[in-house]
Amino acid sequence: MAQAGSGRQRPCAEVLSNRNAPAAAVAGVCTRGPGVPAHTGGMPVRLHHIVVDAHDLPRLARFWAQALGWKILSEREREIVIGTDENAPIGMCFMPVTDTKTVKNRVHLDLTSAAGDRDREIERLLALGARRVDIGQTGTESWIVLADPEGNEFCVVRPKETLIR
Repeated sequence: MAQAGSGRQRPCAEVLSNRNAPAAAVAGVCTRGPGVPAHTGGMPVRLHHIVVDAHDLPRLARFWAQALGWKILSEREREIVIGTDENAPIGMCFMPVTDTKTVKNRVHLDLTSAAGDRDREIERLLALGARRVDIGQTGTESWIVLADPEGNEFCVVRPKETLIR
């Protein structure tokens, strides 16, 4: 709900759709439910790590570090962190598990490359230990589904210039 000048609480969608609403009204008072602000002001929470459960932490961390051109930043008995450097905006963290993966991941990574490099990159990922996976594709998709050495699915999508095109 939001208080956008009228003195009454209004849903965020109503405030956000009002082109004449002052920016402060939209940014400062829009809430998500009774008394829950859209975020706390300043900067909302941010993505820090993508955490991957693993049986063989060093092997899986090495695979992803090589796949992404990243490096191992921290290696402990129960946690390995990889990224471009320790000040990068996001990294991947590998944590140990004993249970086996039994179903398709509900979250996966999409990787992209330059147009001319895509097939070579897919072959490089396969050489690193990835494998092709069939999750019901028709063959007409603009992505290729692979799995890392522990079976975690990921996609190599058509080349992208931005997050949405």
